[in-house]
Amino acid sequence: MNILFLLIPLSIVLLSLAIWAFFWAVKNDQFEDLEGPAYSILFDDDEPQHSTADKSTSEEADASETSKK
Repeated sequence: MNILFLLIPLSIVLLSLAIWAFFWAVKNDQFEDLEGPAYSILFDDDEPQHSTADKSTSEEADASETSKK
């Protein structure tokens, strides 16, 4: 029976935290576009993105070709 004195206030605190998080998400437009991210995965990018390692390798290759000339 004594555990109820702990569990009831704890459940009220958790419920109020969940309600606050919901209203925060609505206020900050987290539910604005629900379908956009789902469809964006289906479309290909026009140009593939290169990582920074690829750029540095290509820049080194360009520099070595320029120095050979």
